[in-house]
Amino acid sequence: MKMTRIALAVSATIFASSAMATNGTNMTGVGAQSSAMGGTGVAAFYGAENVVVNPAMIGKSTGTEFSFGGTLFTPDVSNNGVVDADGQDYVTSTGDTYVIPTVSLTSRIDDSLTFGIGMYGTSGMGVDYSANEVNMMTGSINQFEAQSNLQIMRFVPTLAFNKDNFGIGFSPVIQYGALDINYTNPDRNSDGSFTRTTSTVGKGAASDLGMGYSIGGFFDIQENLTVAASYTSAIDMQYDGQLSTASAAFVNPMTDFTEAFSDHLEQPAELKAGIAYKMDNITLTGDFKQIKWGDAKGYSDFGWEDQNVISVGAKYQGNGYWLGAGYNKADNPIKQQDGTTYAGAVTNMFNNVFFPAISEQHFSLGGGYNLTKNVAIDAAVVISPEEKVTADLAALGMDNTTTKHSQAAYTMSVRYNF
Repeated sequence: MKMTRIALAVSATIFASSAMATNGTNMTGVGAQSSAMGGTGVAAFYGAENVVVNPAMIGKSTGTEFSFGGTLFTPDVSNNGVVDADGQDYVTSTGDTYVIPTVSLTSRIDDSLTFGIGMYGTSGMGVDYSANEVNMMTGSINQFEAQSNLQIMRFVPTLAFNKDNFGIGFSPVIQYGALDINYTNPDRNSDGSFTRTTSTVGKGAASDLGMGYSIGGFFDIQENLTVAASYTSAIDMQYDGQLSTASAAFVNPMTDFTEAFSDHLEQPAELKAGIAYKMDNITLTGDFKQIKWGDAKGYSDFGWEDQNVISVGAKYQGNGYWLGAGYNKADNPIKQQDGTTYAGAVTNMFNNVFFPAISEQHFSLGGGYNLTKNVAIDAAVVISPEEKVTADLAALGMDNTTTKHSQAAYTMSVRYNF
């Protein structure tokens, strides 16, 4: 297990997935084919990419396939400040370019068994307002020079069993996560006046290793029509000193926020169902997914709600190439709290300043080309238009804070079959 932790930690240093708020904090799709098709893949066969979506689907593979690639992720997040009410322009997070790796392998053992393994960056969120300095003269703290960064990497070995028209699969999931939250606070004198000095609030990055599982199955109703379902368990993660330290400055025994947030931040369980229909050279896909944010430790403390995700895709398969497009829709999982209560205002501030996971729609395009008989290259572009949310911070004595968030992701991967 120690070597696994080291391997995952090294892989995670390749990327810092700040502000990766897609379906909540989760990527809409992992791999170029799934991303191009709106994030579908529960019932659609994409080769080695299927390991992380539905382990049963690798039972449709033949021979051995190795796939590797990455996503260039470019979020655009801005906030108009949590104190100033004088028409301050939006301040943009400088965390705007990240690289997220994907590696997967599948190999058929015999007519009924297939082995697979994958390593993916699957989730993340955060902002970087460190360039927005505290105003020493007025004590205006703007975004507190806020920085937050959550990154999740999963290592997924898989075994799938299949017969002629059905299959099941199982994956133990080993998850590495790292979280870092810090900000700058203006110091005050005993009478409440500003000292024109500041202190940094934060504990330094913390990491954890968790275990979970994924199970799935598929059934071919007819040769060209497949239905499937899968379940991924919740994985509890504890990032020592992160949320507790960051929220301790807001604890007030005279209010309803008398205890700091817990350091648990559990990756939620997921329920998924899908359908894929092929007619001649065209494949149509559709998935429904429920992400259980409302039951996850940490996220439930922040008032997040379960999120229903609907995704659809269409693919044209030509001679040695394919073209695809998709759409992904998921409501914002963050429920705005009552900002006239102290606890509600604190929660609103943490959600909208530090963890603005508010993206709702994603439009995708992609395609692939066979370079040789054994080598193919795939690419996808995912665009999420701007969303804007305003949070009530009245009980903190602050003006409302408005967050804007849009994003783009560019994925490329190479598949090698042998």
